[in-house]
Amino acid sequence: MINQLKDVVTGSAEIAKAMGVTLKYFFKKPVTHQYPDEPVEVYPRFRGRHVLKRYDNGLERCIGCALCAAACPTDCIYVQASENTDDQRYSPGERYASIYDINMLRCIFCGYCAEACPTEAIVLEHDFALAEYNRWDAIYTKERLLQPHDPSYIVLRSDEEFKLAETWGKK
Repeated sequence: MINQLKDVVTGSAEIAKAMGVTLKYFFKKPVTHQYPDEPVEVYPRFRGRHVLKRYDNGLERCIGCALCAAACPTDCIYVQASENTDDQRYSPGERYASIYDINMLRCIFCGYCAEACPTEAIVLEHDFALAEYNRWDAIYTKERLLQPHDPSYIVLRSDEEFKLAETWGKK
């Protein structure tokens, strides 16, 4: 009987403690980002959507070496290299990537592909809006990766000074 009473008292105390946490945050203003109407701040080192870069003269940086595919721990990158000709020149080297696909459903955004690339062709930029309605749309082809990409809903935060943002945590 005493053990049951003890369990009721400790259980009631735990429930009161949990309700206290709920009531503590119930009257605080919620932190809500009005995405995509207002830009979202991300840190400069944030790794998001993959982008294939070009040189200033318009040639592709990717030389089809497939080091990015070899470095990828999830094997989500497929590269097929072809030879450049004098009539059709895609990159400054002997070869270029005729097929460059990334399966974004398998990617873990580790950045190993960008680190392995000798020409800095593949870069993980700051875009985080990668949702698709169809699974096949999540396979990014070379044409999609080469498109210029600068979303207006992303703003880079400064690493120079720490700004305390309003959050739900302790202050």
